Amino acid sequence: MNIFADFTLRVKDALQELDLKDANGEAPDLSRVVVEAPRDPAHGDLATNAAMVLAKPLGMKPRDLAEQLVAKLNADPEITETTIAGPGFINLRVAQGVWHKVLGSVLDQGIRFGAQERSPAPKVNVEYVSANPTGPMHVGHIRGAVVGDALANILAFAGNDVVKEYYINDAGSQIDTLARSAFLRYREALGEDIGAIPAGLYPGDYLKPVGEKLKAEFGPSLASKEESEWLPLIKERAIAAMLELIRQDLAALGVEHEVFYSERTLHDRGSGNGSKIDHMLETLRNKGLIYEGTLPPPKGQVPDDWEDREQTLFRASDFGDDTDRALKKSDGSYTYFAADVAYFQDKFERGFSETIYVLGADHGGYAKRLQAVGKAISDGKTEVIVRFCQLVKLMRDGEPVKMSKRSGDFITLRDVVDEVGPDPVRFMMLFRKNDAPLDFDFKKVTEQSKDNPVFYVQYGHARCCSVLRQAADELKEAGYAVDDLAGADFTLLDDIGEQELIAKMAEWPKVVEAAAETHEPHRIAFYLHELASSLHGHWNKGYELPHLRFIQAGNLKLTLARLALVRAVSLVLASGLTILGVNAPEEMR
Repeated sequence: MNIFADFTLRVKDALQELDLKDANGEAPDLSRVVVEAPRDPAHGDLATNAAMVLAKPLGMKPRDLAEQLVAKLNADPEITETTIAGPGFINLRVAQGVWHKVLGSVLDQGIRFGAQERSPAPKVNVEYVSANPTGPMHVGHIRGAVVGDALANILAFAGNDVVKEYYINDAGSQIDTLARSAFLRYREALGEDIGAIPAGLYPGDYLKPVGEKLKAEFGPSLASKEESEWLPLIKERAIAAMLELIRQDLAALGVEHEVFYSERTLHDRGSGNGSKIDHMLETLRNKGLIYEGTLPPPKGQVPDDWEDREQTLFRASDFGDDTDRALKKSDGSYTYFAADVAYFQDKFERGFSETIYVLGADHGGYAKRLQAVGKAISDGKTEVIVRFCQLVKLMRDGEPVKMSKRSGDFITLRDVVDEVGPDPVRFMMLFRKNDAPLDFDFKKVTEQSKDNPVFYVQYGHARCCSVLRQAADELKEAGYAVDDLAGADFTLLDDIGEQELIAKMAEWPKVVEAAAETHEPHRIAFYLHELASSLHGHWNKGYELPHLRFIQAGNLKLTLARLALVRAVSLVLASGLTILGVNAPEEMR
């Protein structure tokens, strides 16, 4: 049950009964009419903006319209009170039976409470991480990995057919550098003193196992070959080794992609019918969207692929981009951007109605160009969403932890996960909006206190499980089971703290819906913290007021009702934590 969607429909039905007409004699557009929780619970259980958003198109004063609407709403038996606030907002009080239905729905649907079913389910592609396969994941990749993974889970929970995808940048010059770096480690494995790692190569020790594997496979045979002979062989093996390392790193964080898409396949002409990039160029040419011309140098730092010569250009500025974009250089080679365009076309041809890119903040200029590509290739049929993740600063003992990928002396994803565990990493990466900088304090995320958000939420779930364990024997004697409490008498839940918990759980479907629509996973983390706070607050009252405790000796009916409430809270907490990829522990040690 989505109480907000339910009462939005009731408000719209009441408006239709009023048979209102605008200046053109037509019924008003009701799409902006919503029912939400009021900012101040003292004003009511629900609030609607109906009179405020419809007054102008109807040529009425908001308050006059509100009075007409209230007269209709008062006829609803589940609306017990209506009040008009300010210029025309309408606050509603609902019957207790409404909240009992919410509680019953949570118990009936379990962790699927709040999930949406859409038929047909829209196909959504979420691409995230997509780090160059040149080494292990470092801390700079963590936030994008967690945000992308949680966002994909939210969208799936909201009824979408979601594919989690990783784009492998395996066609650039960095792959040649990787192969040469691996070859150096191969020579080292053969017993050669390689000295200091030359500038421009990857110096990390993570390539030593690759060198050992090359020695085991080829013996010393590669050492005497020309680079043109050993480079393609080592490329394949080095890429495979790095991808396996990346998969392992991501798995430690609980991240698994369904598709690993190779950039090289976009360049491949093995079939003899041209590459996917060639196919993309033909598509844009047929639409009249590419031309031969020159571009002025960009402001600020000039990219490596900029040329002051005639190139093949995409009319990106016709679709909202700041400038047109080069697809083919003057020497006939493709730009990096050409592969990006061909990659989107491949996604479009796979039938995605929405494509989401989760990128680092250093890619801030990519949003407009990717959205321009989406409009041009799909004729506006596929929506392109770009979400940026700001930097994460690691803190230890009040001091920032420094890192440098190029030097080989950097903080890896596994360093962080192995020290604090995946749950604190995932939750804390989501407990702040993705486009805001984040300080990750190793001490704070591991301490067991209310100041640690992930502990606070997980402890809430564990507390619920503890109560249910304590009552297991009593439930069994009475013929009840923990997962069969829907028949309890919810009318006995008359304390304000109990009612607040039910009202907070009623918000869950709307929170899921909003997080999916806005592509903002942090909304889930914030909500879980609020629900856990309500639970802990009510729990703590029981220390001083024994009559509020969940288990009441000698009063089975009240105990059952309260256990039903506890069970429901545990289900919503477990549902939200699962979406975020965080465990919902039954015990905290």
